[in-house]
Amino acid sequence: MNAQCAPITAADFSVVASLGERIWRQHYASIISASQIEYMLAGRYAPNKLVAYINADDRWLLVVREGGDAVGYFSYARLSAEEMKLEQLYLLAERRGRGLGSLMMTHVEAHARTLGCTRVVLTVNKRNTSSIAIYEARGFVIRESAVFDIGDGYVMDDSVMVKML
Repeated sequence: MNAQCAPITAADFSVVASLGERIWRQHYASIISASQIEYMLAGRYAPNKLVAYINADDRWLLVVREGGDAVGYFSYARLSAEEMKLEQLYLLAERRGRGLGSLMMTHVEAHARTLGCTRVVLTVNKRNTSSIAIYEARGFVIRESAVFDIGDGYVMDDSVMVKML
């Protein structure tokens, strides 16, 4: 595997937005409505949202490149002295099953440990059974259920998962 993870730069904004659109429409089509996918994409990948990750000391967004091609991205943020939150972990479908997701997760967990965090948390749609299975295989357990109102009549019906480090 010839993959590298690098912090996002302003030059990567359109790359991440394009990856997000492709991955979300492919992966979430059977989980949430097309209109909710479009609503969430519209608010998530605007430059004014992505710029918050540049030179921040409490949040990170990294682009994953394999053989020079951008194939995924992930972001995480420090919530407290003890807790890191995995916010996003997305990989093109044709690049899955090759260890790239594990590379991303290992990066987040190692950074959390370096900062003294004792756990990593994430939220995942309850119907996203394939991702839940992957997280469970990495040692995450479901801590609770949560429903988040994201506006415009949409909600995220999620499981909150945690992994002790």
